[in-house]
Amino acid sequence: MLDTITGWFLQLSTTYPKWNFIFFYDPVQWQRLVSGLWMTIKLSVVCLILSVVIGIIGAWLQGARNPILRGIVQAYIQFFRNTPPLVQLLFFYFALGQFTPTYSPDGWLEIPIISNVGWAIISLSFFAGAFNVEIFRSGIEAIPDATKEASEALGFNRTQTYLYTVFPLAFRVSLPALNNNLVNLVKTTTQAMAIAVPELLYEMVSIYNDYSTAQNASMLVLFVSYIVLVGIVVMGMNRWERALKIPGYGEQ
Repeated sequence: MLDTITGWFLQLSTTYPKWNFIFFYDPVQWQRLVSGLWMTIKLSVVCLILSVVIGIIGAWLQGARNPILRGIVQAYIQFFRNTPPLVQLLFFYFALGQFTPTYSPDGWLEIPIISNVGWAIISLSFFAGAFNVEIFRSGIEAIPDATKEASEALGFNRTQTYLYTVFPLAFRVSLPALNNNLVNLVKTTTQAMAIAVPELLYEMVSIYNDYSTAQNASMLVLFVSYIVLVGIVVMGMNRWERALKIPGYGEQ
């Protein structure tokens, strides 16, 4: 069966040279495709998790009594919301990367402790996290004051009120907007190509640079791959949203 499929794609490349799906019959190019897709998935998952954690912590600090903490959070939000993510990525990698410590496994080569993949994760997580802070903040403000006062009347302090009362409700309210931001984050991972992170776009461009006849096929597979990846995220988030929906909330 596998030989039949690879043979068909090989025949297709011979009959229609502009549609050379070389990665479907060449084991080396297939490995490049798989490794790029796997890197994109790992990058997306790690950045999704970290950006949500950043959003939760940032939204909590926005309500802090200390004006310095509130100012730091606001400055962080303005910086990451008002600059392009590609510029942020280049700034983290080329500017801050110059100040990171290095180690030498062989006594000659100096390797930075944070790789290009690490900087991509940091930059993209902080970028999406800035939007998540505002998303969770709006969710917190949607919770009635009476709910917070009831929690305080039971003896909860501010942290306990946030963790056990406010945030569980705010998270449910924030899910639709959070869904959109996380989908955007998955698409933004393609910008990691700018610092040579071997994700899917990087590998597909490398393949058609090596084999010019594979350009159309590479872009088609890339397009379909992201439709599938984003579709999985959307379906998962929509299902999670329905499962956590507050009964009666928002209904007329």
